[in-house]
Amino acid sequence: METSYLIIIAALLGMLAATVPVFMALFFTGAIGLVWMIGIDPQILIEVLYRSMDKFALIVVLFFVLCGNIMTTGSIVQKLVRTANVLVGSLPGGLAMAGILACGFFGAISGSTVATVVAIGGFMIPALIENNYDHQFSVGVMTTAPILGVIIPPSISMILYAMVTNDQLEALFLTGFVPGVLIMIGMSIYAYIYCKKRNLPTMPRPSTREVLTVLRESIWALCLPVLIFGGIYSGLFTANEAAVVACFYAFFVETCIHRDMRLRDIKKVVISSAVTSSTLLVIVAGASVFGEYLTFEQIPDKIATAVVSNISSPWAFLLAVNILLLIIGMFMDIISATLILTPIFLPLLSQFGIDTMHFGLLMTLNLGIGYCTPPLGVSLYISGAVVDRDLLYVSKAVLPFLAIQIAILLLLTYWPALVLLLPKLVYGYGG
Repeated sequence: METSYLIIIAALLGMLAATVPVFMALFFTGAIGLVWMIGIDPQILIEVLYRSMDKFALIVVLFFVLCGNIMTTGSIVQKLVRTANVLVGSLPGGLAMAGILACGFFGAISGSTVATVVAIGGFMIPALIENNYDHQFSVGVMTTAPILGVIIPPSISMILYAMVTNDQLEALFLTGFVPGVLIMIGMSIYAYIYCKKRNLPTMPRPSTREVLTVLRESIWALCLPVLIFGGIYSGLFTANEAAVVACFYAFFVETCIHRDMRLRDIKKVVISSAVTSSTLLVIVAGASVFGEYLTFEQIPDKIATAVVSNISSPWAFLLAVNILLLIIGMFMDIISATLILTPIFLPLLSQFGIDTMHFGLLMTLNLGIGYCTPPLGVSLYISGAVVDRDLLYVSKAVLPFLAIQIAILLLLTYWPALVLLLPKLVYGYGG
């Protein structure tokens, strides 16, 4: 039996090392285990693939992807940045703070780190450099701040986590607000101190009239997060319906009010969203086959037994898991890692008395940091392309901000009540 496990591990790592697409590596590894080693009927694989994608929760992901692409094509992004800038731009490091705040605004709509770093980072890095901010600082802050895209709801990775654990999605979303605010505050304080020490020029303080003008121009964009979360938590519609409402709202605003998205852009937006969504769905399908093999072999239960026999403290377990997830995040995207690892960790949580929602936030934050860690951190390559710098340069630039995010991660790890504060207040969630 141990030999078969070694073959499966070798096959998976070998395919990933050979740059076989993740969904194919997961599918073929799972298929080898199920058909060749366990001996099940190959037709069952078709049933597993169908069952994995026949889930209503995936609709949320697809429509938030479309909503993010609509906003990127139109002018909502620029209006969010302008609003953030008028609020904090006059402070030392104000433009950097505006970029961080804009990532929070955009993350509260798109649910994706990649979409946030493309939309906000691609716009803000050149703006920071043009305003005499240090190049490395500019790259670092706008490469790491987009992690807010997966922390602040709606988060695509949280949707997939809830799909596996059956946690209440609306309550799980609430766990992201406090961590998101802490990350924004921590990074903003660093930007303030860094820029004040270097005596960087600040923007003039806007008049009340200027602030009101910008807010009036941006009101439709600012109402989108209010619409999403107000609708969900007032009970007007579910998280699934919120994704559809947000999508149609963004489309209406960009075509009828801002008039920055033309009819010929619609085809490009729909095709781009379809490609992104299809990529996500095939990863879900591939991971489901691999997950089916793990379930047949009862591997999660065996891992749980082995871990519990060697680690007695839940605090030691959480520290070990944090380290493991940070390492995994260096090599695997957040969607694949969430789908593969959640079923493995789930039996361990009950053994150590760890709340599943608390753990879901920790997993999301850990794997989100992976977007900014070499060798496969997607955000590093996107920012590097914006400033035409190599991976080593961008990796050095993000270090101070990663240190802040890891410090906040440790705080949240050992203070679960802070993570579960809003679910408890809104839903009376006891953990």
